[in-house]
Amino acid sequence: MKVYFIGAGPGDVELLTQKALKVIRSADILIYAGSLVNKDILKLSRKGAAFYDSSKMDLGDVQKIIAGAKSTKKIIARVHSGDPSIYGATQEQMRYCKKEKIDYEVIPGVSSFCAGAASLRQELTLPGISQTIIITRLSGRTKVPEREDLKKLSKIRATLVIFLSVDRLSEVIKNLLFGYDKDTPAAVVSRASWPDEKVIRGTLGDIDDKVKREKINRQALIFVGDVLRGEGFLKSRLYDKAFSHSYRKGRCA
Repeated sequence: MKVYFIGAGPGDVELLTQKALKVIRSADILIYAGSLVNKDILKLSRKGAAFYDSSKMDLGDVQKIIAGAKSTKKIIARVHSGDPSIYGATQEQMRYCKKEKIDYEVIPGVSSFCAGAASLRQELTLPGISQTIIITRLSGRTKVPEREDLKKLSKIRATLVIFLSVDRLSEVIKNLLFGYDKDTPAAVVSRASWPDEKVIRGTLGDIDDKVKREKINRQALIFVGDVLRGEGFLKSRLYDKAFSHSYRKGRCA
């Protein structure tokens, strides 16, 4: 028996990795993250596979399903949205598998922030503007360490991608204005890569009103930073004639 923690991507079925698809097609049991995972992905599974919606379960329920298959040769696909490494609540599940000596593997996926950047047609790291991306969220039921408070992060003036916070956008903006200017570009991408995706652009001064008019209050990412201006940046030196081919070959992103 083996458990695969799968990143199912942001929503578009075609963004599922080949490795994830292979496991989903062979899995005996699929535990998926409710409405966050496109149901069309589940249609790729084999006939007779068992399905469990984890949005209606707690950690103990998930563990019971895994424990129930421990003495078998079954494959369990634990299907998470986006990439399991970002706000996936996967570590506690992997810890359980490790404790119970259950074989498991993690299959990365396309994060929603990558899909959001693609929808914005935006590189998030531009020479001379920002070479740092901060992925964060507002404190809620899951507390954010005080040292990572948005007021403090805003003073770095890096590119920010804020998850799980669009329903408190006015609070986000209030905190960001400690470091960013009111005219700093901002964007909200709702349901990135889904058919009903929405992209809203503005500044920290007007993005809140624009988002409220669209009645977006969940499943959306907030992007903030000067990279969103799309201008004023330096040309990348990666393809500069002065750079050697050996340097390019050794580079990875």
